[in-house]
Amino acid sequence: MSSIPFGRYQLPARRALVMGILNVTPDSFSDGGKFAVLDFALSHAEQMIRDGVDIIDVGGESTRPGAPVVPVDEELRRVLPILYALRDCGTPVSVDTYKPQLMKEAVLAGVDMINDINAFRAPGAIEAVRDSDCALCIMHMLDKPATMQDKPDYADVVRDVTDFLRERIDVLTAAGIDRHRLWIDPGFGFGKSVEHNYALLKAGRQLVGELGVPLLAGLSRKSMIGAVTGKPVEQRMAGSIGGALAAVAHGAGIVRVHDVSETVDALKVWHAAQ
Repeated sequence: MSSIPFGRYQLPARRALVMGILNVTPDSFSDGGKFAVLDFALSHAEQMIRDGVDIIDVGGESTRPGAPVVPVDEELRRVLPILYALRDCGTPVSVDTYKPQLMKEAVLAGVDMINDINAFRAPGAIEAVRDSDCALCIMHMLDKPATMQDKPDYADVVRDVTDFLRERIDVLTAAGIDRHRLWIDPGFGFGKSVEHNYALLKAGRQLVGELGVPLLAGLSRKSMIGAVTGKPVEQRMAGSIGGALAAVAHGAGIVRVHDVSETVDALKVWHAAQ
């Protein structure tokens, strides 16, 4: 297959894709508040496009460990203006949400992916996306953001995450959703220890092989990078690029990153050497 259906777009299938993070929140763990004003958010999106981003992922609620829940009306206020502003930018747009009301509004705004940390388990989530043509990313999370890092425990993290994702794929396809719309995300940092995260990173091709859908990896600037490098969040760019390359080497089709320009360049060199 030379291209991947992705909402309104057909994306190249022969290389890994770069998803740029656009947080329009005041409290994101990495860039909280920097892009919460529409003009700044648009300027950042335009810079990512110039830097070669393949997909822009817009988020209106921080899901860092311990993050409070944002009321849906506030999340709509933060996210919808940027979604409508970007709908004709020529680059696919994703929205990072687990709330069905925002999913419905995002579909109307023309988004190309719904990226759900809750794996479309909220009542009404499947109905909100079923009749659209946008891609759907199913992520594994243990518990919820407020408590997910309270001593996460698994019998076998790779097997447990695989089984969870398989069950969610089965539920969505049974609801009439085309399997070709689906992506999986093992949920790095969402209820996992450092050891759990790296076990899942190394198991990327196994996940893709067993589940038969492509993989999205989001580990940019996360604590799993800091645990290995010893660097604080603001000094994790090099480690995050290394993590993105490792994810692609282990089968990821999309890497979700903060540092778009640097990751795009690194992947160009990596692909040229294959």
